[in-house]
Amino acid sequence: MSDAQARLNQVKDILTFNKTATSIPFDPNCTKFPSRKDVPRRADAPAGAAWVWGESDQIGRLNLLTPARVKAASAEIKAGEKISLNLPLNVPEVPAFHRESFKHEIKDLAEGKAFDDLYTLNTQSGTQWDGFRHISHLATGTFYNNVHASDILGPGANLKDSIHHWSSAGGLVGRGLLLDYRAYASKKGLQYSSFTDHRIPYEELYLCGKEQGVDIRPQAQGGDVKVGDILFIRSGFVEEYYGMVAGKDGEGEVKGKEEWAKIALRKHEIGPGDGQRWAGVAQEERMLDWLHDCYFAAVGGDSPSFEAWPSNRGEFFVELRYWLMIGGC
Repeated sequence: MSDAQARLNQVKDILTFNKTATSIPFDPNCTKFPSRKDVPRRADAPAGAAWVWGESDQIGRLNLLTPARVKAASAEIKAGEKISLNLPLNVPEVPAFHRESFKHEIKDLAEGKAFDDLYTLNTQSGTQWDGFRHISHLATGTFYNNVHASDILGPGANLKDSIHHWSSAGGLVGRGLLLDYRAYASKKGLQYSSFTDHRIPYEELYLCGKEQGVDIRPQAQGGDVKVGDILFIRSGFVEEYYGMVAGKDGEGEVKGKEEWAKIALRKHEIGPGDGQRWAGVAQEERMLDWLHDCYFAAVGGDSPSFEAWPSNRGEFFVELRYWLMIGGC
């Protein structure tokens, strides 16, 4: 950014009572942040990665969940109802992507008078957040904020980028935005299966939001999305899964579970031979711009993959999550 542009931003901030993030490290309390094309880049970051929160940062855009934003979010509570976003630990019984199934054992401690619960769990088997250690910048093997495989496994292993930092920072508490794409698609007669690579483009999400009375553009562009919002997109996987595995009688339930197992166990490998297919948001530049420029604190969905799987856009768009987790959004 030129000196002239920096001075112009300062004048604009004074006139509009804003505080614009212009240099690294960003102050989470800023009220305006740069677009994806204008965000400053660190010299040690892979191309496209926005490591803007400081060299020792461990939580990425969760920095945006400031006390002021959490307090403002609480003011929007109307009914006070509590809703769990977790599936049961054993759902799905056969996980996607060939993950290990959940196992639960009860340990008898004192001859029927005291018990312990023993869990064996691959955290990727069901409801979960992808932490920054989950996937790297594939070309360089670099994880968020310059963490490497040697920081995760081996004699030099440490806790850099560990997901426990999210909990230490207070967890995820903020204003949620739910886009119910499944309900929108059903209303509009758009039929698809969540067990296919149905792609939801930005324009469809925009129309979905409009149907709900929400302008999904960021506030900086005249929309309703606030900095630090937590995005959820319902594509219909959970509804379809339960509809398949449930039966009117025991035989129907068994057949449904067998059918699901065949779907979940479709061939999985990195590359064009991958047989897994899941509906989700489309891999496109417009989607990346939107996810970045809204400055969501986190994003999630009800599908095994937040985005449509597999990617159909080549190496750069291996995964949207790839950019979300290395710090590009």
